[in-house]
Amino acid sequence: MESVSEREKRSGGAAISSQKSIELILARQLASCLAMPVGIVDAEGTLVYYNEQAEQVLNQRFDETGDMKASEWTTFFTIEDLDRKPIPVDAWPLVVAYKDQRAVSQIVWLRSRDEAWRNISFTAFPLIGQHGRFEGAMTIFWEV
Repeated sequence: MESVSEREKRSGGAAISSQKSIELILARQLASCLAMPVGIVDAEGTLVYYNEQAEQVLNQRFDETGDMKASEWTTFFTIEDLDRKPIPVDAWPLVVAYKDQRAVSQIVWLRSRDEAWRNISFTAFPLIGQHGRFEGAMTIFWEV
């Protein structure tokens, strides 16, 4: 098992217990208990967590990647619409929920690092904290 200092080095100095809002902490706790893939981005668009079920779809363990900036996590997979036309990153469900701060649901084709195409249903929504403060976004997805 990796120590906190090893994780800090790998994630550019951000400790596991780095200052996160209570909303993100609770969202992560919920995600870890769900039996479906879940991913969470913070208010800066950094992927701060994805659960074990998402690891299976993305073919990448969160313990190996740690927090990732959008420029990194958006390269982990390709998304196409149902007609097999590429969907630009700005139109991906999680990005829309983050960028426009609104809920969105979409069925797409997703290809992850294992090169397998999967038909995936995404539901993504913003995380809003106290006093209307935007905390990030969460996506729940599953193979259809």
